Amino acid sequence: MGEQSHRNTTTSPLPPSSSPHLPPQPSTSSKLPFRPRKIRKLSNTNTNTITTTSLIRIPRNLSCEDEIQLAIDYLRSSDPILSPIIDLHSRPIFNPYQPPFIALTKSILYQQLANKAGTLIYTRFMDLCGGESRILPNNVLALTPTQLRHIGISARKSSYLHDLANKYCNDILSDKKILEMDDKSLFTMLTMVKGIGSWSTHMFMIFSLRRPDVLPIGDVAFRKGVQVLYGLEELPRPSQMEHLCEKWRPYRTVGAWYMWRLSEVKAAPGIGSLVNTVESQLPHRQILDSINGVVNFG
Repeated sequence: MGEQSHRNTTTSPLPPSSSPHLPPQPSTSSKLPFRPRKIRKLSNTNTNTITTTSLIRIPRNLSCEDEIQLAIDYLRSSDPILSPIIDLHSRPIFNPYQPPFIALTKSILYQQLANKAGTLIYTRFMDLCGGESRILPNNVLALTPTQLRHIGISARKSSYLHDLANKYCNDILSDKKILEMDDKSLFTMLTMVKGIGSWSTHMFMIFSLRRPDVLPIGDVAFRKGVQVLYGLEELPRPSQMEHLCEKWRPYRTVGAWYMWRLSEVKAAPGIGSLVNTVESQLPHRQILDSINGVVNFG
């Protein structure tokens, strides 16, 4: 489905962040000259590999009480450059819980649509099914492409809906299986459904299932946030994101939330002072070590 950005879709709408109050520009003497000229390549040696501290506890679903705060505290400790970003923005907010089949159906219907148009189509679809509680695999399979076309759903999306419903009816997928699968297995199974690619799967895992350690490497806005955070002159490639964000494990979902917030203010006046202030607050060696394991400087 290509690269996408959560800011350009309404599959999983996010609340707008408040206008940040950016820290003042530090003096020239406090700046640290660590900004790379361009991304060269990922390091092939083990000498600069980013290391993380092993966690004894396994992170819980982010809907669990206090888990988001635990994630925030962990990110502050594991990657201190995130602290000013965390201070500027509210805690992560996720979609209200819906059964996975309904959430996935909604994801398909909202693809490539503005929020208003997506809401209109979804409302018509609910009415056609007999209400949201009646959005069930058998009921969706019973709807013909003609019926769906009459409420504004394209033939392609109709085929996506039927493929999802068919996999449920054949017990390839179920709400129970989806909730119990590990992240890797879930990603594999969902991307087998027509119309559900890696980006849609990541958004579903983050905003609907609230999985704590999802890294949406194909999301452009997320990558732009990482670019700003680490002062990279080029947008990091999806293949580099695993290495750049390794220190955020096992809470990469929460790290991604703050990268989306950061990407929203990337073009705002004074954003450079935010990054420079972060640089001045950390020891020179610490900053270089956090990035040197990922990129070579030229």
